[in-house]
Amino acid sequence: MKRLMVCAITALSAVAPATPASATGCTRLPGRHTLPVVFQGQQYPVDVYIPAGVRPGARLPAVVNLHGTQSTGANQLEYSNMKQARHFVLAPTGVIPAGAGYGWNVPGAGTPPAGARDDVAFLDRVISTAVTALCADPARVYGTGYSGGGRMISAYACARPEMIAAIAPVAGLRAGRPDPGDNAKPDPSSCTPGRPVPVLTFHGDQDWTNPFAGGGSVYWGYSVPAALTRWAEINRCAPRPRTTEVTDQISKITYGSCRRGAEVTLYRIANGGHTWPGTPVDNGNGTVTHEIDANQLMSRFFQRHRR
Repeated sequence: MKRLMVCAITALSAVAPATPASATGCTRLPGRHTLPVVFQGQQYPVDVYIPAGVRPGARLPAVVNLHGTQSTGANQLEYSNMKQARHFVLAPTGVIPAGAGYGWNVPGAGTPPAGARDDVAFLDRVISTAVTALCADPARVYGTGYSGGGRMISAYACARPEMIAAIAPVAGLRAGRPDPGDNAKPDPSSCTPGRPVPVLTFHGDQDWTNPFAGGGSVYWGYSVPAALTRWAEINRCAPRPRTTEVTDQISKITYGSCRRGAEVTLYRIANGGHTWPGTPVDNGNGTVTHEIDANQLMSRFFQRHRR
């Protein structure tokens, strides 16, 4: 198993021969690239993966893939192992310095530094730029993220349900900030999307960074089941979930009968650490399960939903 280095990856992979550009002039060069995104007068490089064999004029789905705290977009492409996807992958980088990398300005998660970038608005611009520059399908934009990136994409879904068709956070699902009066439950006023958002998530019982049962850092607070239940309430799902034993170590918990088919599902991994299921990379944060593959499961999940 490879071991992930925290330092930023600066060299992009070699670009394969160009596929014909579409009639609209959208970028169609397969491989890894940097997409310049201009936000509030400043240009930010966003790591992008473009699959090979894209038909001219075809509008592919796009997945916004957010790194964890102390990492970068380039590292997240490696860690999540999503560079073999059949859709566009957009991996931006946060700007709040954290260790050897960066973190996200997650709404409701503590006090950001003065002048910190509005990352909800920034992700709006990342998506709109990808729709224009890559010809991504605006009705099939999805979100995932690891750890702090999972918290960020959760907050984005709360704030911008009209921009994203479904989310699949790994080791970081939230449903708004912890309630100031009782941080063992979500504050319902902090996540009120105007439309249902389908949710798929993965979390290990042995995650000591974002504990499954809650607690830990102040920004974490409530448990993963509490976040799942709150999303089921938001999506107006049936009140009782269905649990399926996938393997001896993995349970699938699903709230169904949701408004507009926006189901809410958790893969609970009994022996899992603070890790991405199926990745070949060891990040030193506990056991990585290979009994399921998060990328395969979220790809099938995303295919069932469009905005």
